[in-house]
Amino acid sequence: ERAFIVPPASQLGPINDGERAELIRRSPLAGKYDTPVDRESAYEKLKGRTAAKPAEPAQSANPVSDILFGKTGPRGGRQSQGMVEALAKSAARSIGSELGRQILRGVLGSVLGGSKRR
Repeated sequence: ERAFIVPPASQLGPINDGERAELIRRSPLAGKYDTPVDRESAYEKLKGRTAAKPAEPAQSANPVSDILFGKTGPRGGRQSQGMVEALAKSAARSIGSELGRQILRGVLGSVLGGSKRR
């Protein structure tokens, strides 16, 4: 039997400068990455943008309003809940649960035949 084996086409030693230049010249990317480009990075853009803005005051104009109604974060989102909001949310939750309990009791009582007293 005969096996057809292709010998490796690699080189075990380092290439010389002429071979390196020839490989670079024949490369499909030859000339594309020859000139170095130092563009502005995203970090540099953000740093320049923050340096251009004046510093905004960290405190709110009305601290009483912040305590009662909550305050917003630096991007406009809600940061904390005020006392009025917490009270309203608690009242709505308790009213909703009591209303649901009464409705459920009425429906189940009529379906199961409750309120039969002797």
